[in-house]
Amino acid sequence: MLKVSELKNWVHRDFSDVDKLLLVLATFSTPTQVKDIKQRCKDVGLRKIAEGNVSSYFARTKGLAISTSAGWELSEGGKQHLRTLGVSSIRPAAVQIATGLRDLLAKISDADTRSFVEEAVQCYEYELYRSAVVMSWLAAMHVLKIEVHSKHLKEFNTEASRVDHKWKAAKTTDDLGEMKEFTFLERIHGISMIGKNVKEQLQACLKTRNGCGHPNSLKVGEPTVSHHIDLLMRNVFNVYC
Repeated sequence: MLKVSELKNWVHRDFSDVDKLLLVLATFSTPTQVKDIKQRCKDVGLRKIAEGNVSSYFARTKGLAISTSAGWELSEGGKQHLRTLGVSSIRPAAVQIATGLRDLLAKISDADTRSFVEEAVQCYEYELYRSAVVMSWLAAMHVLKIEVHSKHLKEFNTEASRVDHKWKAAKTTDDLGEMKEFTFLERIHGISMIGKNVKEQLQACLKTRNGCGHPNSLKVGEPTVSHHIDLLMRNVFNVYC
């Protein structure tokens, strides 16, 4: 997203009125009503545009801006378009990750998994990075538990009991949640559901999730979160969804 403090430097360049409106829209982190968009236009000196039909301008963008029940927001294509104008804060990797997650939603049949992924997408797009890490991890773990429950439950329980005689055989995905996630990854590696390198990378993602999921001074930015989500997409979502 574009910072409000940077907006004046952008909208008074030689851009079309539509592009200037898209730049204004990029300064909002959530879907926005027309009256708020007009006010921001006035704040940065775009009085002529503010007095016009903002919705009509956006309708001409062919999907770069989309109207939702909550207001207007940039689409992924809109973010890409602004990047072609030189808005460097919208990185191509970020657009690719968000687009990949949204494409994934159409393939997910399980309602809980879809809900987790949808929330992860929203957190990521609104730059709520710690939340995006946590929600994408919850989605990935849910996918793995469904895979174990539907295809590998007997051998999983056998392996878990072999290592820990106190393990009570799981019957549901909720039962699988009784096991610590680090240990769960060890067990699915033990039955060859995932390889050693995948296990180690997922355990690294778990470490990132733990850092983001508890109150502490850890700071994470878009590149770190993109890497985290990319690993989950390639090694969990694209394999088991």
